Amino acid sequence: MSHLVPAHGGGSLKPLLLEGEARAEEVRKAARLKRVPMTSRETSDLIMLGIGAFTPLPGFMGQDDWKSCCDEYRLPAQGGLFWPIPITLSAEPSLAGSIAIGEDVALWDTETDALMGTMTLEEKYGIDKDHECRQVFRTADAKHPGVEKVLAQGAVNLAGPVKVLSESYYPEMFPSIYQRPDEARRIFEERGWSTVAALQLRNPMHGSHAYLAWVAIEVCDGVYVHQLVGKLKPGDIPAEVRVRAIDALVSKYFRKERVVQGGYPMEMRYAGPREALLHAVFRQNYGCSHLIVGRDHAGVGNYYGPFDAQRIFAEVPAAPWPCSPSPWTGRSTATSAARWPR
Repeated sequence: MSHLVPAHGGGSLKPLLLEGEARAEEVRKAARLKRVPMTSRETSDLIMLGIGAFTPLPGFMGQDDWKSCCDEYRLPAQGGLFWPIPITLSAEPSLAGSIAIGEDVALWDTETDALMGTMTLEEKYGIDKDHECRQVFRTADAKHPGVEKVLAQGAVNLAGPVKVLSESYYPEMFPSIYQRPDEARRIFEERGWSTVAALQLRNPMHGSHAYLAWVAIEVCDGVYVHQLVGKLKPGDIPAEVRVRAIDALVSKYFRKERVVQGGYPMEMRYAGPREALLHAVFRQNYGCSHLIVGRDHAGVGNYYGPFDAQRIFAEVPAAPWPCSPSPWTGRSTATSAARWPR
């Protein structure tokens, strides 16, 4: 029996990635379907759905979930499940208008020109982009990289359950650290861990990162150095460079039996406090009980205060969790850690 925290929502992981003959059959079927192009952000979200990192979401959100997620951090379609950032797929009106409700479509990554999955269309709807940006990013400034992405997306959102057919280039490009949630959980269980602190990194590890990880090792069974290997904004240090830098530091200065390295394929949104909450949610799916929240976590420029991402854990609306007794608790300090109740 596992002693790790349950997946988000209290159940088991729900990966949507097909393999074997089921995948081959869906690929054959997709060749006959209309193509829906996806941005890099949408593609990375689809992969997160595929590997179970976005458990228990069945696909891209409908209108009620989109609005409630923006305003209330909750998903009505999932019984009021806590979720901090919309996971949506957009399309231009001409394409959306050509797809009937109930129709299956092929999801196509425009950057790599590759089939990524299929979706059964259940809903199509327009959104208020300005509202989403102000709720999620706390700004509608087009210079904010996350806002820029939302403003550039299609005018219509397409919603429905998905079947995922590819993890793109991530397993091959980052073979030493790329992990699915079930793989990370298996490692933690083999080590006998029950409390695991995730250290989110999108930059090379500096002294403060290392100190926070060392402190976490003293209060948890182990630390999961979990790097983002998805797309970053221009000017950020490339993932392949950062992975080598962090591996050198961890290998030389950390107790190997108390630390695990991993990588995940999500694209950065730079949503500050809201993204810190999302980082906590999917780290629970990876088996982590704690998240180290540092200064200006997931921030960019001067859009957020240095400790806003820590304070938000105490500010999220209180409501019952499906299969869970209460939301996380957090401390508004420079070394705060969010924790799920056991």
